[in-house]
Amino acid sequence: MPEHSLLDEALVRLDEAAAHLNIDPDVIEKLKYARETTKVRLMIRMDDGSRKSFLAWRCRYDDTRGPTKGGIRFHPESTADEVETLAFWMTFKCAVMNLPYGGGKGAVQVDPRTLSKAELERLSRAYIQAFARIIGPDRDIPAPDVYTNSMIMGWMADEYAQIVGQHEPAMITGKPIALGGSLGRGDATARGGYYLVKHLAGDLKLGETMRVAIQGFGNAGQHIARLLAADGHKIVAVSDSQGAVFSAAGLHIDLLTHAKSIGMPVASTAGNGGHERLEADELVGIECDLLVPAALENMIHENNAAMVKASLVLELANGPITPPADEILEANGTVVLPDILANAGGVTVSYLEWVQNRQGFYWPVEDIHQRLQTMMESEGRAVWEVGREKGVTLRTAAYVHALGRLAEAIEAHGTQSFFTS
Repeated sequence: MPEHSLLDEALVRLDEAAAHLNIDPDVIEKLKYARETTKVRLMIRMDDGSRKSFLAWRCRYDDTRGPTKGGIRFHPESTADEVETLAFWMTFKCAVMNLPYGGGKGAVQVDPRTLSKAELERLSRAYIQAFARIIGPDRDIPAPDVYTNSMIMGWMADEYAQIVGQHEPAMITGKPIALGGSLGRGDATARGGYYLVKHLAGDLKLGETMRVAIQGFGNAGQHIARLLAADGHKIVAVSDSQGAVFSAAGLHIDLLTHAKSIGMPVASTAGNGGHERLEADELVGIECDLLVPAALENMIHENNAAMVKASLVLELANGPITPPADEILEANGTVVLPDILANAGGVTVSYLEWVQNRQGFYWPVEDIHQRLQTMMESEGRAVWEVGREKGVTLRTAAYVHALGRLAEAIEAHGTQSFFTS
């Protein structure tokens, strides 16, 4: 058992932000704990006729500002602690973007790569059967996360419709377009981060051409690579769980995405197009201007943070940098665009999908991109100004910005001073 849980580490951010605001202690008390976390065992029939059970969770961390919102991940190392921490981060992420949501999260402890497609569908439907009373368009709205995708969301939406007896597309986001999904959702996480970097480029004194290293080459990693490469930046290194590749002249994105599309690791492209093989853990120390962690949490920690040579880190993953690593990066002059702002494009376009589902009117992709860009630039600028005015890191600034909104909503229900006056 670790001395400090993942949630304990995340709550450090809450304390840091609270030190810069005059807020009532009631606010901190409310935000220190998850409102509700439900644990179940999903029992499904396997293709060989046997039955197998899988642990699953759904956490609704805080719903002061609206229904909870957050993805469902399928991962063999998922835990209740991880789910509650991710829901805590989602609470602040939605507040940073001024979305009318609280934070939620879900997970199944499974390696989906070991399941057949039919078993995966049965597992997805079993999750909704277990949590149908907890979720809903006005209570808790799931979305895709690690190892889940639009088809899984489509199965889940269909299962929910069968349970409640009516079509209810707004109960989940990240669905296929044909089933009520939003245009622009697929690359939203990466695109939001891309808009943020472009908007703050002048403030950050970024060059016109950056060397970029991307840790994790799933959905977000692939899309940020394409967006930055299209702007003329060089993607010099990428990694996945099985290795990494490097090219000082710039990697061939098409080679990498093709490899991933056929289930091969990025390292399988070594020897082609000037790609050189690296170990996955070497990526953080690559000579580059921009490092993009786009994998899992705690990938940059106190034992490797000093290796980082990038002047800017864009957190497309949730919680990829531990608090001790943050201190090392700050001391070395590395600027971090924090996850609760940098990867908020995904939940922002999920919000736009939810709005479209509820009104039954769908916008063209150009409208989605424009709305996302406007929101990322507005909140990114606000966070930048908080950081400048208070002399704090952008991570602390983002938490201060979010906590101010959360505190206003919590205090609106009355605090100790109100009830004792």
